[in-house]
Amino acid sequence: MLHHSKMFESKLPSGLSRRALLIMPLAFAGLVALSEFDGDSPLPDAAADGNGEDILLKLFSDSGEPAGEARVKKIRKTEDEWRKQLSATEFAVARKKGTEPPYTGRYAKHHENGLYRCVCCGNALFRSAERFDSGTGWPSFWAPAAEENIRKHTDRSFLLERVEILCAKCDGHLGHVFPDGPAPSGLRYCINSVSLRFV
Repeated sequence: MLHHSKMFESKLPSGLSRRALLIMPLAFAGLVALSEFDGDSPLPDAAADGNGEDILLKLFSDSGEPAGEARVKKIRKTEDEWRKQLSATEFAVARKKGTEPPYTGRYAKHHENGLYRCVCCGNALFRSAERFDSGTGWPSFWAPAAEENIRKHTDRSFLLERVEILCAKCDGHLGHVFPDGPAPSGLRYCINSVSLRFV
């Protein structure tokens, strides 16, 4: 076995170890994931009007402080319009109700103070003040930034009945809420990182 390993190493280019060869596919996958997320692309204005029905939203500064409220029109776009605006992963989760694998999202282990906005429309959704570590591999919150800014929907997919959480402004899929969270709400809003943008 040792002889076989030495033969393999002798055929590698100079300066390239077997360990490096094994790590390269993982590094490449990471670079692809990072290139898909453009952290510098501007978020839409949360107070901007869409083309749907009127709704009332609570506004927040990027630091998570309440900043009044606004009556705006919901955003309605075609699938093609959303595809042009979002990365493939963002579209698959936020518009097609997908779920990112646990512990893989960009905010799975995120602990900075600030605000999480909707990746699709910029609506203020969750604050770091209500975040907690649920041990599930997804960002978890015991409450949204404002109840007005989210919408709940009964989800009966996969032979289960769950409560789906959507953005109130654009109906983007965020995740689900479960009754096993900490005080004071006793709720756990289990949210996909890819549906959010931290500011």
